[in-house]
Amino acid sequence: MLEFADAQHTDRETLFVDVILPLAIAKNYTYRVPFQLNSDVAVGKRVVVQFGKSKLYTAVIASIGNKPPEKYEAKYLLDILDEKPVINENQLPFWQWIADYYMCNLGEVMSAALPSALKLASETRIELNKDFAFDRSALHDKEFLIAEALEIQPRLTVGDIVKLLGQKTVMPILKSMFEKNIINISEEVSEKYKPRKKTFITLNREYQNQDSLKELFAILEKRAPKQADAVLAYIKLARTQKDISKIELIEASGAGDASIKSLIEKEVFVAEERNVSRLYFDEDEFNDNFQLNESQQNALTEIKHQFSDKDVVLLHGVTSSGKTQVYIRLIEEVISSGKQVLYLLPEIALTTHIIERLRQYFGSSIGVYHSKFNDNERVEVWQKVLNHDYKVVLGARSSVFLPFADLGLIIVDEEHETSYKQFDPAPRYNARDAAIYLAGMYHGKTLLGSATPSFESYYNARTHKYGLTEMAERFGGVELPVTEVVSIIEETKKKTMQSHFTSVLMDDIKDALANKEQVILFQNRRGYAPVLICKVCAYTPKCVNCDVSLTYHKSSGMLHCHYCGYKEDAPAICPACGSTHMEYKGFGTEKIEDELSMLLPEARIARMDLDTTRSRNSLQNILNDLEEKKIDILVGTQMVAKGLDFSDVTVIGIINADSLLKYPDYRANERSFQMLAQVSGRAGRRGKQGKVVIQTYDPNHRVIKQVIENNYLDLYMTEMEERRSFHYPPFYRIINLDIKHKNPDILNNQAEYLAAELRKNFGDRVIGPEFPLISRIRNYFIKSIMLKFERDVVSVAKAKNLIRDIITQFQTTKLSKGSVIQVDVDPI
Repeated sequence: MLEFADAQHTDRETLFVDVILPLAIAKNYTYRVPFQLNSDVAVGKRVVVQFGKSKLYTAVIASIGNKPPEKYEAKYLLDILDEKPVINENQLPFWQWIADYYMCNLGEVMSAALPSALKLASETRIELNKDFAFDRSALHDKEFLIAEALEIQPRLTVGDIVKLLGQKTVMPILKSMFEKNIINISEEVSEKYKPRKKTFITLNREYQNQDSLKELFAILEKRAPKQADAVLAYIKLARTQKDISKIELIEASGAGDASIKSLIEKEVFVAEERNVSRLYFDEDEFNDNFQLNESQQNALTEIKHQFSDKDVVLLHGVTSSGKTQVYIRLIEEVISSGKQVLYLLPEIALTTHIIERLRQYFGSSIGVYHSKFNDNERVEVWQKVLNHDYKVVLGARSSVFLPFADLGLIIVDEEHETSYKQFDPAPRYNARDAAIYLAGMYHGKTLLGSATPSFESYYNARTHKYGLTEMAERFGGVELPVTEVVSIIEETKKKTMQSHFTSVLMDDIKDALANKEQVILFQNRRGYAPVLICKVCAYTPKCVNCDVSLTYHKSSGMLHCHYCGYKEDAPAICPACGSTHMEYKGFGTEKIEDELSMLLPEARIARMDLDTTRSRNSLQNILNDLEEKKIDILVGTQMVAKGLDFSDVTVIGIINADSLLKYPDYRANERSFQMLAQVSGRAGRRGKQGKVVIQTYDPNHRVIKQVIENNYLDLYMTEMEERRSFHYPPFYRIINLDIKHKNPDILNNQAEYLAAELRKNFGDRVIGPEFPLISRIRNYFIKSIMLKFERDVVSVAKAKNLIRDIITQFQTTKLSKGSVIQVDVDPI
């Protein structure tokens, strides 16, 4: 058991500490405490240790005792970094649960949990903070040396600084410089997240009475009629809305940017730049004293009633049903009782959507935590949560690792999203499931929210393990968009297809553009063409490192591998048979964008996928342009479906629904329904019904009909029957083992041996080994073994211990040499 008692240790007492190192090692390592540090040691503090021949690491004290290790001589701790623990008494047991449940090591959990700046190591990179001017005369000699070295070479590792100063104990110096804001510390120096800014216009108080306004009009109508139009438009807009943005004013008045600028210079208008949400949300929904409608009030009452005997409640509300307001009322009640709230969101883009709204109610007591923040900001949030300065924390999946003191409620919004699952590296945890365990540790409650819940959560709700509350009405009586399914086969027969677009979709796009509305088009594949093929011998260029065909990208003119990043020139002549008949097959977002620009040359078209959002602030810039109506048509992958609502997007086109529906995965129908239903919920705005056009080769597909009817229950019941028959979740639990090796023959032997050992204990519950869909990535060949365990019959904890023992025994054999084994519990 991990102890957090404030034990006092005497200066001459021989103490040993077990520490967690940020490495994938199976056990905690023991170090001896120098006598002079005895009084400073405490569980949860960070210490500097040497591990291996010469590498330095920041470790966390897990336990303190008087017993030396039996098998090795304990090295001394080099230093203690903290005056008080940075990890609280609930976190280490939580880390241990993650390590046990997801079958990884405690060090891997520590790496995922702590911000980089809290776990300095020899390889950690140090940079000068260019945004901060510091007084050089205030630096002591060693700090001055480091600052000077960083001016000559912009990035140094901790190891470099050890050599520079000629001493091992550099961590306290770097910690001091970090706290003074002189340096940035990061394993990967990440870009700073910039909030969305917007200019709002107000009329100068001098002109807010009738006489001065008449005088102003008399002058402007003679000298600057466009400016007069702008003032008139402002007065009309001010009658119906509180805040008027510069963009709205330009659009309403027909006056240009120059006219507004002149009025600001003349001090007729006052311009104010504010941080705003990236997403459309009607202001009426979020005034300071909003009232819940009947449906919302019923949902709130029902949730509170169910929390009396259930720790987890699922809120199943249709898109735009006003779930956020229900969350706000719950948060208010929890923080008024003195407890903290964690509000989890799957996407960073969604956090900006809600943060500005929540700040209206909770002010400076709300914190935000996600990976787009730089390390200094993440450490600041960590410290504020530790010191109880934040009552509400809004963040992505890594927020579950923050040092909460007294969690009363965790809200998991859009709980079905796969973004809550970490894929690589370990721990491969699901933040939704981890959040439920975490809330239980604090005797708090968990609210899961979604318009299309995951089948596991809905099953738990229907079997009364969770509470269930449903909201069937959209807020403000907004209608769901019209969904039209168009057969690509029929349109091809009639010869009405234009490139990859049916006549129905093209007509809707043209109508939207004529009405100055916007369009979003989905294609679930990036690049220009997924396959380049020789028409004579069927040769297809493949990646040299992975078992995949290369995708052609027109922007670079090269063939790319989307798994390892390998690139090569696109051949004009077939390397196999010498033919010049090379043909591109299939289409990605780049090709859609390219062909649309030829079909609709007047339209302003942009693309949002991994390729266009790599650079700094590129995602924000695309969203800004869409909101400011600088984009007419946005083409994108699934990125554009994630909760982004814009007021003027009235048409959404799914270019090919079959790529979702025909994916070889038992969750394909569930995922397709979720994505299509979520997309459908985005189209349209208040007072204007939207339209969704789904293009498919199979218009009679069951899932498409269920999407049109918005019939989640029918989908759930049908899929549950199949899952029960074929032994899939939620009736069975799955653990996947991926074995990797650079030699396919050795890999086959390793996988067969491991599967045979597993079968001795688990029999027919072991499936495989089989090659996955992509059997080689980055020169490692892969074989997968799947284990299925009955949900309520087998003790999964005992099964995991057995699997661990079998893997450990395998790794002691000569056969295992060169292999990598990855375990994924509850894979997605």
